[in-house]
Parts: sequence; C-alpha cells; structure tokens
Amino acid sequence: MKFDLHTHHDRCGHAQDKIRDYIEAAIAGGLKAIGISDHSPYFGSPEDHAQPLIAMAKSEFPRYIEEVLQLKKEYEGKIDVLLGVESDYFPEHVDVYRQEYAKYPFDYIIGSVHLSGGVSIFNRNRWKNLKDAQKIEQKEEYYRLIAESARSGMFNILGHIDAMKGFYPAFSDIPTPAVNETLKVIGETGVAIEINTSGKTKDVGGWYPSHAMLEQALHYGVEVTFGSDAHIPSRVGDDWDEVSKTLKEIGFKHWVYFKNKQKQVVPL
Repeated sequence: MKFDLHTHHDRCGHAQDKIRDYIEAAIAGGLKAIGISDHSPYFGSPEDHAQPLIAMAKSEFPRYIEEVLQLKKEYEGKIDVLLGVESDYFPEHVDVYRQEYAKYPFDYIIGSVHLSGGVSIFNRNRWKNLKDAQKIEQKEEYYRLIAESARSGMFNILGHIDAMKGFYPAFSDIPTPAVNETLKVIGETGVAIEINTSGKTKDVGGWYPSHAMLEQALHYGVEVTFGSDAHIPSRVGDDWDEVSKTLKEIGFKHWVYFKNKQKQVVPL
C-alpha cells in the first residue's frame, strides 16, 4: 500500500497549488492514502498571521480543517484523504498548541523542530565562524528539542529529524552521542519518524534522516513512515520505491501510517 503523509499547499505561503491538486497527484501516482499536513499557524504569537511566508494565519486554520474534511468525504472510495498538520514545536507554547489541536479530528500530527536556539535550522549563516565545540553545542540543542518533542505526547510523527543538514551537509559529521540518545527516547515513546525525501531539494541532496540514522533507528525499535514533504504536486510520493527498497535492505519489516490517531502497519 502506497501512502504519503507529508504534503503542503498554498496556504503556508511557500508551496504551490491547492489541496485538491495534491490529492489528484496522489491518485495519478497510485497512492491509496494521502495525508494533508500544512504548516500550523504560530499559535503562540499575538498576531493572526505572524509569518505569512512560512505558515497560515490562525484565522485560516478552521477553514483548512473544513476543506480537508470535505475533500475526505468527496474522495471516499477513490483515495483515503487523511487530516494532518505539521506542527512547530515551541516548548514555551506547548499548552496553547495542545488546546488548539484538541478541537479537531486529526488523523495524525507531525512535530517538527524548525527553530533551534532561536534561529532557523535552514539558516546557512548560523554555522559561520563557529568552533568545533560550538557546533557540537548547536547540534545537541537541536536534538534536545527533538527528544523533548517526542516526550511531549503531542505528536504521532516527528518530521525530518536531521534536516539541520539541509544547507550544511557537514552537520552529519559533527560528533555527539545526542543523536543516538534521542533515537532511544523516540523508540521508548513509540512516536514514528518519517523518511522525508525533500532533502534532495536542498544542498545536502539526500533524504532525512541519513541511512546511518535509519540503521540506528532500527536498533532502538523506532517506527518509520513516509513523507515527501511535497510543496508542489509533482513531488507527491517522490522516491517511494527507493525508500521502500532501502528500508528492506537496512532490515525494517514494516512501516506505518496513522488514521484516527491509530497506527496502521504496512508490510514492506
């Protein structure tokens, strides 16, 4: 069964086309389930639309939910449309986000760390002029936040857990036990991680997480799922077959998706 749980659309301000276009692309690609998971609003901000090129407005969120639920009904029998959201993780605003999400019938929630130390993980300049010890500190803070997000109980899936390498490929070579420690926490909490194929659109040119991290994830009993992180419809399901093949080679026997917050197991 082919599925993709991580897709965006024009509401977030940096993706193209409408939700329907992603669903139609999924059908054309032979998918049986498509998850709609646009970026959550900045619920911790007093502004309605704090980051118009990053996430939707708070006032737009109910309309987003309504549209996905309507399309879920419309496409019933053709493809399983799943209601998701990619949520930022801000420790200081956890309660606010939790209250907002409790209002809606999500099939799953992806938790992603996009800011670490107050700076975007995709900011190339954050690495300039740092000494080795400071690079280690930056990486450890990132994984501290990811481990904390896993423990929060808010998320079914953790998004792109080594995406800090996106525009800084040397990130993977920064030595620290924090990566394995975080994978151990994820395994213990039962939260899944996604194999996110959007890294190919960044400087690093590969998937999130790396093959080496996937091997460690298997060791710690971490569940895995698939997300293209498509920001254009043509990327829906991107690299599905290659990911499936790689997971089998590493030793995984299955992967998972979520419906009504319940884990669905799909053999590889």
